[in-house]
Amino acid sequence: MTMQNILPTDEAPEVLAEIRGQVGLITLNRPKALNALSLSMIRALTECLLAWRDDPAVKAVAIRGSNKTGPFGAFCAGGDIRFFHQAALADDSRLEDFFTEEYALNHLIHTYPKTYIAFMDGIVMGGGMGISQGAKIRIVTERTKMAMPETNIGLFPDVGGGYFLSRCPGRIGEWLALTGEMLGAGEALAFGLADVCIDVSQLTSAWDALTNLDLERPGAIDPWLAMYSIAASAYATGARGQIDHYFAQPTVSAIVQALDADDSAWAQGTATALRQRSPLMLHVALEQIRRARSMTLADDLRMERDMVHHCFHPQHLGRSGASSETVEGIRALAVDKDHAPRWNPARIEEVNAAMVEPFFSSPWTPQTHPLRELR
Repeated sequence: MTMQNILPTDEAPEVLAEIRGQVGLITLNRPKALNALSLSMIRALTECLLAWRDDPAVKAVAIRGSNKTGPFGAFCAGGDIRFFHQAALADDSRLEDFFTEEYALNHLIHTYPKTYIAFMDGIVMGGGMGISQGAKIRIVTERTKMAMPETNIGLFPDVGGGYFLSRCPGRIGEWLALTGEMLGAGEALAFGLADVCIDVSQLTSAWDALTNLDLERPGAIDPWLAMYSIAASAYATGARGQIDHYFAQPTVSAIVQALDADDSAWAQGTATALRQRSPLMLHVALEQIRRARSMTLADDLRMERDMVHHCFHPQHLGRSGASSETVEGIRALAVDKDHAPRWNPARIEEVNAAMVEPFFSSPWTPQTHPLRELR
């Protein structure tokens, strides 16, 4: 595979791939959409990684994003939510394919037998986390803006979010899943969602130097990492105790009631943020994180595949896909952009277990599940 020009153009493919030295290099090349993943990009990434997995000449893989003027600057803003909206309204079967193939790709990355290195510069959200959290080396920069903001669009933190968020220290996973809070490099490192920080000015040098390493030699990557890594800004741990206390509460209603009773600016701001999210999906996401804490990655991804099916086929709520929380959330955020979603139920206190529990029932048998092959 060759890549002649890494500057994005209208004609350039959305995923650029080449082998240089002993490294397979991937550049996400859809900068106008902040490299949001389309189905064709998921398929291109999967094809590339499978080919390189079986190619003895490739010893490692590195992935980065691009901006409108060249490489880096933005990693990946998530999945293509406009496509989700259009496909849900049109009952387009490619929506089901998208999530099946995306989650299979997430699993492939987590279990990849070769060193996979993610350069998480700029925005890293949703689907961008799905193609980076499974990396052996997760690199952040002072520009990193990391989040799983799905409850803001009536969804839940998918792409293995149940698995990697639930393994953050304390109750950080619940806090991130429910609030969609944005993290910088220092927080990402402190919470176990990144491994090393590199200065933005050194990204291109580090990328190029990687291709000159002799990866046949054990430990060859270690001095490369040592050369380019820097200390990230120290993470202020002031809210950790509050996060662990409030987000250990048994229900979303209990979390919000406890926050309401605390007159600190942090607690009041957190309660306000939660009341702007989908009440239903806050309850679903809390249950997801707590179930996933004791699950394998494969089982978590199967659970999330069940959950996302119900997000777009909410028959148990007596609704069509067009009237789902997810379609309404995307409409408000990305289509009409009125930022006034009409959540149903409208209040956190109105959600009950009968609304939440069916999200965790599989519409498939173990033998017919679309992700049955994952181990």
